[in-house]
Amino acid sequence: MSSLQQPYFETVTEALQWLNVQGFTENFNLDVDCIRCNTNTLRMSPEEFKIEYLFRFEGDTDPGDEDIVYGIISDIYNVKGVLTSAFGIYADSVSAEMIKKLSTH
Repeated sequence: MSSLQQPYFETVTEALQWLNVQGFTENFNLDVDCIRCNTNTLRMSPEEFKIEYLFRFEGDTDPGDEDIVYGIISDIYNVKGVLTSAFGIYADSVSAEMIKKLSTH
């Protein structure tokens, strides 16, 4: 992750807006063993991207409100984007390598 000081945000929307200003303009979706870019057929395995920023949002009263926002960079594909994920929602449908990549940050 980035060695820069991590900003703090109250909401997922604030984090996504800030990341967009920083150039994280692509939207990624999580697949079993890769992340996929919404705008094209680009698929990146865990070794092809790095997590530059991670923002965790915990619901005050409802555990269903818990989300993680990832700011992701791939130097290989020259792309920057975001991935949002609810805690644990993909636990059964994601490869061990992807879980390791997303949870070590």
